[in-house]
Amino acid sequence: MGRGLIFDIKRYAINDGPGIRVTLFFKGCPLHCAWCHNPESISAHAQKMYTASKCIGARKCIEACPNNALTLTRNGIETNGDLCTLCGKCALVCPTKAIEMSGREYTTDQLMKIIERETIFFDHSEGGVTFSGGEPLMHHRKLIDLLDRCGEKQIHRVVDTSLFAQTEIVLEVAKRTELFLVDLKAFDPEVHQKFTGVPNDLILKNIRTLAENDIDFIIRIPFISGVNADEETVAREAEFLSSIPWSRKEVNLLPYHDIAKGKHKKLGSEYQPGNFETPSDETIKKAQDIFKANGIKATVGG
Repeated sequence: MGRGLIFDIKRYAINDGPGIRVTLFFKGCPLHCAWCHNPESISAHAQKMYTASKCIGARKCIEACPNNALTLTRNGIETNGDLCTLCGKCALVCPTKAIEMSGREYTTDQLMKIIERETIFFDHSEGGVTFSGGEPLMHHRKLIDLLDRCGEKQIHRVVDTSLFAQTEIVLEVAKRTELFLVDLKAFDPEVHQKFTGVPNDLILKNIRTLAENDIDFIIRIPFISGVNADEETVAREAEFLSSIPWSRKEVNLLPYHDIAKGKHKKLGSEYQPGNFETPSDETIKKAQDIFKANGIKATVGG
């Protein structure tokens, strides 16, 4: 039921919800965040990633390619995009994993077997499964199928999402989810549009809807100087979040880092984040104080 590529499966995850978890990352996202630390998650299609420093010139990939799309140059393996069909045969034979494929289709049964193998860790840590991305709500039919199957096994379910989806979809997913991790990229609508490519009015509406329906969620904010770390923005966020009937009142501040640089290089794309900086300890402490004054607990990381 439903389709959707998975680009990563992380076992023993401890920052994606309570306890020890297995996190499944759906490929494809309607947001194009300039700072995205998983740029391979944005496209909903399979992609090839190449790390030149790992390449030893074994030529096995060239021999395996059915379309003669690969060439060994002084700069490493180059791919002719007009000939490559992303079949992945080159990645299968690469002895050093210099070539990797991002995005694989799994059946629900295959994913459930992976999830169920981890239940011993769930039971001892009160953990479970987290569905992340990309944007899992882009693949809501597949997601709902997996959530239903996990519910039958009494596995704790978390959905990590931007909430940029139809409210009806959010509520259907909520019926099958114990906790949402809601990524609030920017509160100012113009800033959100500029750095993610989409408006945030639907996101804010869906946050309010979760609160009004007493659905459990944690807000996670990528905290970035030059985007959303100034006191005025934090105060507006805190005022909004304190105005809704939200039981948990918990925010995770996620300070900016530039880990995406290496991934963009693997994808053959360019990292252009602008003049982003990691907020100072003083800036983070001030933000925590502002949230606290509005009755909201703000922690770093999560």
